[in-house]
Amino acid sequence: MESLKIVSKERIERLAWLAKIELTEKEREELTVQLNRILEAFKVLDELDLEDVEPTYLVVDVTNKMRENVERPIIGQKEALKNASKVKDGFFVAPKIV
Repeated sequence: MESLKIVSKERIERLAWLAKIELTEKEREELTVQLNRILEAFKVLDELDLEDVEPTYLVVDVTNKMRENVERPIIGQKEALKNASKVKDGFFVAPKIV
């Protein structure tokens, strides 16, 4: 799998074909250099010893903010249907989707 760590012009051409974009020769060369630089920078991460490091799923603490469960009065059928554009037999009428 080591060969995947080097981005060649052929690989850039294949990626451009998959993405359905046209690249000039200059753009292919620039992308090849840029992607190889990015992969080179990531090699530093490969050298780190992460054996005892817990995976990070979120970078900030997230807690659910729940509202209190307060009983509220319900609205009646007539009030619920008063702004509906179409009503039939006490129900909302929606367009048929098939």
